Amino acid sequence: MAIWDVTHECMPREELEQLQLERLQATLNRVYKNVTCYHNKFNELGIVPEDIQSFSDLAKLPFTMKDDLRINYPYGMFAVPLREVVRIHSSSGTTGKPTVVGYTRNDIKTWSNLVARFMTAAGVSHDDVVQIAFGYGMFTGAFGLHYGAETLGASVIPMSAGNTEKQIMIMQDYKSTVLVCTPSYAVTLADRIERMGIEPKCLSLKVGLFGGEPWSEALRREIEARLYISATDNYGLSEIIGPGVAGECGCKNGMHLFEDAFIPEIIDPDTGAVLPPGSVGELVLTTLTKEAFPMIRYRTRDITSLDYTPCDCGRTLVRMKKTMGRTDDMLIIKGVNVFPSQVEEVLMAIEGCEPHYQLVLERKGALDALEVQIEVTENIFFDEMKMQNAFLEKIEKRIESVLGVGVTVRLVEPKSIQRHEGKAERVIDNRQK
Repeated sequence: MAIWDVTHECMPREELEQLQLERLQATLNRVYKNVTCYHNKFNELGIVPEDIQSFSDLAKLPFTMKDDLRINYPYGMFAVPLREVVRIHSSSGTTGKPTVVGYTRNDIKTWSNLVARFMTAAGVSHDDVVQIAFGYGMFTGAFGLHYGAETLGASVIPMSAGNTEKQIMIMQDYKSTVLVCTPSYAVTLADRIERMGIEPKCLSLKVGLFGGEPWSEALRREIEARLYISATDNYGLSEIIGPGVAGECGCKNGMHLFEDAFIPEIIDPDTGAVLPPGSVGELVLTTLTKEAFPMIRYRTRDITSLDYTPCDCGRTLVRMKKTMGRTDDMLIIKGVNVFPSQVEEVLMAIEGCEPHYQLVLERKGALDALEVQIEVTENIFFDEMKMQNAFLEKIEKRIESVLGVGVTVRLVEPKSIQRHEGKAERVIDNRQK
């Protein structure tokens, strides 16, 4: 199996941990000096960077939460002047304000090489033609894979998301060998290929790099069988770097997490206590090489576990299992982060909607579908069909414009959604049932 960066991906653990500590201390000094949020957090705890001498000392450091990024919007968490930032991206936020992240020129180079690692591990080389069907824009996914593929020397087709029939035409005509998209969109492509009467074996595709949403081993098998490719998983999040945190090798037995660039911890999501190796809990990440936007003990809210046993591929890096869920109320629908509070804000601004709603998630085939059930006033519920349809269309368009993903809205009569004495049950997830 090819390895992009043998020095760091196959480093003996003792050397790797020494490198991590050196980079950690440099990062702590950077944030203490340049990021007011961290300077204040450290002072409140009575610690200075020099107090962190070993991995056991990590627990002394404060967590970074999504709220820290919101409070310091847009540039308060940057560790360099804006003139040194060459790229700004953002992710969706719970209150309309996105999370803003920045990259220096060196950060872009680091990012490109990290993505090149998992692309190489998945079987991509400079001989490939990589078709990127992630949306280009503020989302980090498309650009991360784009940079990684170019760093490998592969040919890149920056197709962006959607326009399915054109995607397929380009696959045929341009001889694309690598597909980059969400796993659910890979199924959409497979469905359309079948409807168009195209034989998938006649395409040049050989590898799929899928991320942006949770997916099962069953879905992997379906995609591989229908598109005749090797389907691999990768993991990243905008706050940490974007794609390039971890990715699968050909063994497909967990994603290698690039520990020379990130320190992973697994904590108990309720107590914050660090759990022993192999435990299932919330993933916490500390960046070690980022200049513009370093993160200290960032709580990802993703539930997973870490496997430190050797991998047959020869890499010594820890392997991260597929995420098993989240500790907050964020949902991932077709690769898009969705918070119930975003839906609530839309509904509360529309006259006729009652403050009672539910989000119902279903798995239709291989795709996730979100239905928003809304209680409405009696005059709207019993309105004539034409006016009711116009009201429905208005809500659906408003929600889609905020979430960035299409939903189905169903109006239900007053008092039909169950009331709870405690916290309202806003989400019904039938995807695993």
